[in-house]
Amino acid sequence: MKLTKETLLTLHDIEVREGSKYYIVEDLLTQEFYEMPLVCIDALDLIQKGMRLGEIEEVLTKSYPNEEINLIDFGEQLLELNLVLSIDGEEIIHKLEQKKKLGFEWIPSELGKALFNKYTPYIYGVLFIINIGIFSIRPSLFPHYKDLFVFDLLSLNIIVLGFMSLFLVLIHEFGHILAIRSFNLPTRLDISHRLYLLVFETDLSLAWKLPAKQRNILYLSGVCFDNVVLFIALMLQLFGPIHSQMFSGLIGLIIFDVVVRIVFQACIYMKTDFYYLFENVTGTYNLMENSILSIKNIFSRTKRKNNELFPGEEKIVVSYSIFYIIGLILTFGLFFIYYLPQLLYMIINIIPGFSRPISEPYFWDAILFTAQIITLLGLLIYSFSKSYTRINVEK
Repeated sequence: MKLTKETLLTLHDIEVREGSKYYIVEDLLTQEFYEMPLVCIDALDLIQKGMRLGEIEEVLTKSYPNEEINLIDFGEQLLELNLVLSIDGEEIIHKLEQKKKLGFEWIPSELGKALFNKYTPYIYGVLFIINIGIFSIRPSLFPHYKDLFVFDLLSLNIIVLGFMSLFLVLIHEFGHILAIRSFNLPTRLDISHRLYLLVFETDLSLAWKLPAKQRNILYLSGVCFDNVVLFIALMLQLFGPIHSQMFSGLIGLIIFDVVVRIVFQACIYMKTDFYYLFENVTGTYNLMENSILSIKNIFSRTKRKNNELFPGEEKIVVSYSIFYIIGLILTFGLFFIYYLPQLLYMIINIIPGFSRPISEPYFWDAILFTAQIITLLGLLIYSFSKSYTRINVEK
């Protein structure tokens, strides 16, 4: 249906909140959130008051003489965002994607508030500084690629690492869950991937109901719990009555897993916790997409203008682009310092196992290890295919 200046729009129920720079509009039907400047908020208000697009355009042109006002274009954008309920009284039938149900409401908000309140960020910050200090004084405690190999049987190392990583990741995600429950908001856990790593993700989409300052703790809460785990592991290595080499190796494996995960959070060319924190602090969103365009413009003769940026956001996008490249360097560093040496070590040590007699454990270790690698690759391919399907559906 073509929009004209005589068109009368009816919107879904919406709620408007102040953001760090602009305003956040929530569609209460779909629980989707959109960032808009004040002129758009005024337009939405006049639409809700029952004014026609042409009348609204006249009012806003007088109120915003320096702005380019086109209510027909704005109305079409509202249609694309599925915010329009009806046009001239004729209801619009939208094919809305069914939202997954949020949960964890059984966790009392008081428990979340006990661990995430106005005082606890200082405690978590002190723990982070202490952990850095310990590594500075005792660099031997910093992770080494051989920390992965606690046992002689490689397949046993993978099993232990898998269960330990799962447990530690759940602790990380439980930090996010408790943080958002401290505001009495529901959430859910999903499985996804970043590069070649499978990850759990806590749905923090309802964080947009909160002021920008309060959202920061939601994005940092997982790393806060990581630092608590790291602090306990370092204390055990320094002062714990550890008489078992295996127990010491398991603690070293915990330190390795947590430190690598924290470093990955700093790789903000992926949508990590620190990426969302950067977006929230700067008040500039869709940074990844805008920065990719900015980086492409550096190496391209044809410069493409980004129309999604609000005034003054260009410098922030350039700053993020620098961190984007630093994140790539960190990823390659992790690969060459940890993952490549570990892979070579495993290949060198697993191949002889295939030539051992079938009655020896090292033969079965080689078989089981190979099966583990195939299973992990299968899960990763499934995760990639799931993301690819979701992207195509969104298109």
